[in-house]
Amino acid sequence: MALGPESLGGIPVALLIIWALGAAGWGAVLAGLRHGLRGRARGSALFAHVLTLAGAVFGCTVLGFGFLYVSIALTAEWWALALVTGFRPERLLDSGGLGRLAVWAVLTAAGILAAGALVL
Repeated sequence: MALGPESLGGIPVALLIIWALGAAGWGAVLAGLRHGLRGRARGSALFAHVLTLAGAVFGCTVLGFGFLYVSIALTAEWWALALVTGFRPERLLDSGGLGRLAVWAVLTAAGILAAGALVL
């Protein structure tokens, strides 16, 4: 059976796009954390951010829940964080506080709903 044009090597193109956007969003947040944070908080934030992907894969494996849903959610979260903070994640805590957090939550929910409608 031949693979359809909507797949690349058996992986749906929509999933590859989500993964690419997720990787770019993860990298944007990582770059923001590396350049924006100083002192003791920097190491902890970078360590936690790097473990996010491994934790997501491990959590999905243990729970038996699909990684597609988590991929969509993480991609939306990272891009919403980058947009709300102007690619400087430390702003979420330094300035704006609850206002930025609320906008981040709304943008994340909107991104999850939009991506979910397109992909699922």
